[in-house]
Amino acid sequence: MEYLNLDREKITLTVEELNILLADYHLYYQKLRNFHWNIIGKSFFDLHEKFEEMYDDAVLKIDEIAERVLTLRFQPTSNYSDYLKMSNLSESKSEFTDCEMVKILLEDHGKILTQMRKVVKIADDANDEGTIDLIGAYIRELEKTSWMLDAWVMKTQQTHEEIK
Repeated sequence: MEYLNLDREKITLTVEELNILLADYHLYYQKLRNFHWNIIGKSFFDLHEKFEEMYDDAVLKIDEIAERVLTLRFQPTSNYSDYLKMSNLSESKSEFTDCEMVKILLEDHGKILTQMRKVVKIADDANDEGTIDLIGAYIRELEKTSWMLDAWVMKTQQTHEEIK
């Protein structure tokens, strides 16, 4: 840890929260695959493609989170049985409508964003700017994706004034 100039005791707390985020992303990734495979109806082409874009992004983040844990000289959690115990998310069945799928993902986004903010707060207490920078970018990206999904699920008759 000396090469990073960080307090190992404080970084331990950051790593614990990063591993929870890693678990969250694994369950989120699998849920996206599930929805990608099982989407049907008029939104098939749009959402099939969007879910693929989202799971491609999630798998990159999974790798980057794990590599951040390794950079901090710890081991990332790497078993699904552990992920299921640690994650703020839960597994999902496959039989949902397009709108239900998007709403479920938006709920998961809220949980992931909460976990990300927890990571940032604890990393800030440890003066861990590398983790803050990594997760801060993720927050911005997930907020934008959430906005787009939320706009997709709204009634097309609504105006910006009505949704405030």
